Amino acid sequence: MSLEEIRKKIDSLDSQILLLLKIRMEQVLIAKKFKTEIEDNMREKEVFDKIRENANGLIDAGFLEKIYKEIIRESKRIQQNDFELIAFQGEHGAYGEKASREWDRDLVSFPCSTFVDVFEGVKSGLYEYGIVPVENTLGGSVAQVNQLLIDTDFHVVGAVELPVHHCLLALPGTDHREIRSVYSHPQALSQCRQFLKRNKLEPVKYSDTAGAAKMLTEKRLKRTAVIASRLCARLYNLEIIKENVEDLDKNMTRFLVLSRSEDKEDGDKCSIVFTTEHKAGALFSVLQAFAKKNINLTRIESIPNEPGNYAFFLDFEGSNKNDNVVEALKAVKMITTSFRLMGCYKERRVQ
Repeated sequence: MSLEEIRKKIDSLDSQILLLLKIRMEQVLIAKKFKTEIEDNMREKEVFDKIRENANGLIDAGFLEKIYKEIIRESKRIQQNDFELIAFQGEHGAYGEKASREWDRDLVSFPCSTFVDVFEGVKSGLYEYGIVPVENTLGGSVAQVNQLLIDTDFHVVGAVELPVHHCLLALPGTDHREIRSVYSHPQALSQCRQFLKRNKLEPVKYSDTAGAAKMLTEKRLKRTAVIASRLCARLYNLEIIKENVEDLDKNMTRFLVLSRSEDKEDGDKCSIVFTTEHKAGALFSVLQAFAKKNINLTRIESIPNEPGNYAFFLDFEGSNKNDNVVEALKAVKMITTSFRLMGCYKERRVQ
């Protein structure tokens, strides 16, 4: 072992410590929702008692107490502010987190293991918002998210169209010629299929892109790389071997921002979900209602709902306060078996 290798290990540990501190403060914000007062002397005593019990001969207990006094002071400061949370699926560094920052940088992004966790957290009031991907130019629609949207009454209060640029990341000092396996989310792997094939790299499926980056940092697998965002390189102290490894230049993912409350601001984009009778011309009649009012449709997606039945998602340009839109929606309600206006909102297109 050399001094350089030791320093690389220290750098990796430092990045993990910083990330853990961030995660701890996020839990502090969640804890606030279950507390009546910020001050909790009994809880602080528990924390310091554990520190004294677990202190070893290498690190002085007094030093650790000083650190935790500052951590607790910062925790109280955070709880005194009215921060709002926006949940995304994946670990920190996921594209969902990047999209949340593009929508509103004042919100605190919170990672969830699954899309179900995002929906349940927003429903319970644990998070003020949730942000989820609904479609990708290469991978198509995100079936699980669209299925969850059918069964929820959340309001769509925003949308972000995000260009997705994948990076090949590895542990610092890795020789790219020795890389054999690449971990990432199945959709990210499919978006980089030709790059992987061309470089004879074995794709290995993982729960999400950022999770793969975190795993590599923690397990330090040899001859291994991950496909993830540039943000992941910084968060997990990984080296960028190559940028923009996606097969097509235009790789866009569209995210919807969900809330229990309706957006009070005027929007320029609307989303609806509906079902029709299972007969010829039913869907055409819906599309015709919009065409008659010269309303531009930007997305239509069918999702299996019940055996032999489909739900349709439809997005269009305009405001639900516009007379043409109001009249078109009124006509659509008359010819559908179920109908819900999901929201009228502003969409952010990231360059």
